[in-house]
Amino acid sequence: MSEIFFNGPAGRIEGRYYPSSKAEAPIALILHPHPLYGGTMQNKVVHMLGQIFQRQDFSVLRFNFRGVGRSVGEYDHGQGELSDAASALDWLQQLNENAPQCWIAGFSFGAWIAMQLLMRRPEISGFISVAPPANSYDFTFLAPCPVSGAIAHGTADQVVPPESVDKLVAKLSSQKNIAIEHMKIKGANHFFETHLTELGRAVTDYLVRQNTLLTGNQSA
Repeated sequence: MSEIFFNGPAGRIEGRYYPSSKAEAPIALILHPHPLYGGTMQNKVVHMLGQIFQRQDFSVLRFNFRGVGRSVGEYDHGQGELSDAASALDWLQQLNENAPQCWIAGFSFGAWIAMQLLMRRPEISGFISVAPPANSYDFTFLAPCPVSGAIAHGTADQVVPPESVDKLVAKLSSQKNIAIEHMKIKGANHFFETHLTELGRAVTDYLVRQNTLLTGNQSA
């Protein structure tokens, strides 16, 4: 693991980079929850998502949005944070010019930002969206969603009503050539406080299957 800093639109951005030991490894960018409600790259769900990608031999980058930790700037209602994410992906791609796959994952607010970045960067080949805030943010920009992916949420989510995520999944699944893996973690709240293991198993299983389909890699 390397503690890194790179330049973003508002100034220096703090991150953690985990390069794969394999040559020409795929890459993954992980986005954290809402900066105004304690969201950082050290969030347990974000950290776990990064570890899952690492175990599948991805080179992984987590970072703090502007105004969080040692990242310069102030919260910008999603617009600046989307620019931060784009800069982070640029940085990650510059180090991994021959990466065969590019994935993005996000938790809560980070899932909203991740899905917006997905629409702007055609090189992104897959996504994992955990507890996307479909009740409080507009996801209609996913028309159409360019790639398949996975959406996970808890059935006891007290912040994002599960039915709002169900509607989002149904809308995306109805689009041509798009397959959405819908992971409902039974009994989990918004933060997966006592259900991290179950979430991790579901995400790992999905990523292993996708990695096998795309590369023929049989390792778990």
